[in-house]
Amino acid sequence: MKIAAIVPAYNEEDNISKVLVPLGFAKEQGYIHQVLVVCDGCEDRTADVAKSCGAEVLELNPNRGKGGAMLEGAMFTDADMLVFVDADLIGLTPEHISSLTKPLLEGRAKMSMGIFGHGRFSTDAAQKVAPFLSGQRAIFREDFLKIPNLATSRYGVEIEITKYSKKHRWKVQRVVWDQMSQVMKEEKLGFFGGLKVRLRMYWEIIKASM
Repeated sequence: MKIAAIVPAYNEEDNISKVLVPLGFAKEQGYIHQVLVVCDGCEDRTADVAKSCGAEVLELNPNRGKGGAMLEGAMFTDADMLVFVDADLIGLTPEHISSLTKPLLEGRAKMSMGIFGHGRFSTDAAQKVAPFLSGQRAIFREDFLKIPNLATSRYGVEIEITKYSKKHRWKVQRVVWDQMSQVMKEEKLGFFGGLKVRLRMYWEIIKASM
């Protein structure tokens, strides 16, 4: 079974290598077979950094939003299983990837979700309150491509996936990713810039929930 790790990214030149290096090791160890970065209308060196780390790069223009980028990545690859990984993770290891794919490989789940644990309080707490918003997921490609509204979902993509999985009674397994965290938007963009993006993200999530 071919497994592709897909990393949707927008202006992540400072962070993405911390994700792509462990994904490269995961590929060397046979946990995955392809690493694909979807550079979603990036205006920085994200694509160059990704290529230097050995990843395949799909460049989109204009920006499609997270959901659209994930959909484009899924259509670009011919892998049987997709592992979606955010571009700003801190502490990712090949073992995290293996733990996410194992429930699907063993037939115990239709989808798995990586939930942060024992990382930073701010990111751990957010995932405990709303684990269904986790961007770290393993899912079969044929199932993912059946989910409606992905192209226009933007930051609401995880809600669309969760709604569809519940409607069709998928067995979903949560996998705790120890020592995992994420660069917060306020850390990337400053307080006010990060807050602006965060508020837009919350609005897109609310729209997808309606």
